[in-house]
Amino acid sequence: MSPDLFDQPMKKSSERDEIATGESSSWTPLAHRMRPSVLEEFVGQEHILGKNAPLRNWIAQDRIPSLILWGPPGSGKTTLARIIARTTKAKFKSISAVMGGVKDIKEVVQEARFLRDTQNRNTLLFVDEIHRFNQSQQDALLPHVEEGTLILIGATTENPSFEINSALLSRSKVLRLKELNFEHLIEILKRALASSEGLKGRWTIDEAGLQRIAELADGDARRALTTLDQIERSLIQHPDKKSLSREDIDALLEKSGTEQNLRHDRAGENHFNVTSALIKSMRGSDPDGAIYYLARLLEGGEPPEYIARRLVIFSSEDVGNADPRALSVAVSGQQAVERIGMPESRIILAQVVTYLACAPKSNRSYRAIEDAIAEVQKSGTLEVPFHLRNGVTSLMKGFGYGKGYQYAHEQPDGRVSHHHLPDSLQEKRFYLPSEKGYEKQIKAYLEWIRDGRAKLGS
Repeated sequence: MSPDLFDQPMKKSSERDEIATGESSSWTPLAHRMRPSVLEEFVGQEHILGKNAPLRNWIAQDRIPSLILWGPPGSGKTTLARIIARTTKAKFKSISAVMGGVKDIKEVVQEARFLRDTQNRNTLLFVDEIHRFNQSQQDALLPHVEEGTLILIGATTENPSFEINSALLSRSKVLRLKELNFEHLIEILKRALASSEGLKGRWTIDEAGLQRIAELADGDARRALTTLDQIERSLIQHPDKKSLSREDIDALLEKSGTEQNLRHDRAGENHFNVTSALIKSMRGSDPDGAIYYLARLLEGGEPPEYIARRLVIFSSEDVGNADPRALSVAVSGQQAVERIGMPESRIILAQVVTYLACAPKSNRSYRAIEDAIAEVQKSGTLEVPFHLRNGVTSLMKGFGYGKGYQYAHEQPDGRVSHHHLPDSLQEKRFYLPSEKGYEKQIKAYLEWIRDGRAKLGS
């Protein structure tokens, strides 16, 4: 079983002061030293911890259900689990889904049963990165969660709907933790700079400097405190420096090789969420939103080829014949991206995205094929009308293949009187052009064609 840092006894205040002011601080990360131990010190997540919020009430009543804490890195999942265990007097056990296995779960269950039977004490099992547990590991947890031997608190950055089996999920309450905002992060940074467990009295950072660290943290408290650690190491060479500005922060972090890394996973929920936001911004004819989410994808490391492919699909699915040039623009953009590569491909993608966002929209072609496929699945292989068949042999002509077919190019105005759908579907309409863009002209043309067909057929 992986070691449980939280089962170590709390250090006395004198020991914590030694960590904060002595040489030992080099091996104790600031994020660990500043981890809140009580609910009153916890910053953020007011929607689940505010007055009369569900989790606060469960903690106050000491009636904690099994929980799945779902949220981005550094939002407080592990800290919150430890506070819950301490507040409710439950025995806290921890397993890392990366290192632990079924054997570890069985050992925890055995100990939990003993505590329940001999001390009437609950066991809270914290599983970090629970989305990494495979099916057998999740199945091993299920009966013990169901019977109450364990109170499970699982932490995950991934959407539990996709990563946790439905049986385990149905026996747990899912709480969504939000990324921390700038105000939360700045409060955490100020606390670290003022605390004896942190960096009290070493130096100060002005508001602009704190804002810069919060920007780099991208909603992650651990990253914000780690950045302070990096600044502290960089300042070893500048012992007389006692006050830091935004410019100082940038200079120190540039020397240490620190840069902003966006939270993005090319196979997880962020990938799908940002891609969805790009598509929906273009569909809503918002070039500013679309270009922003394009930048998010590119800065998150998405392959430009993937983005270009989605733009080609969008050009037909959402623009269609309202602007027939859109498909050509998207395909040309895709070819250019494949030939040129990054970083210049960002320019090509930006042109395609803004063109598609500003183009008139119609999904009528997409709807037409969907409706036609549904009709084929419903009505089966209806006979093709004889006048549309090719009578390539005398036998076929004898059966009426091609009889009555009118060659449109030979008609005075290009209109024919015969129908083209199978006999039972003559009145069916799959493609219904909109009034948007070029499709308005298509609609008028089709009305003229159908009007002529009706007159010629009468």
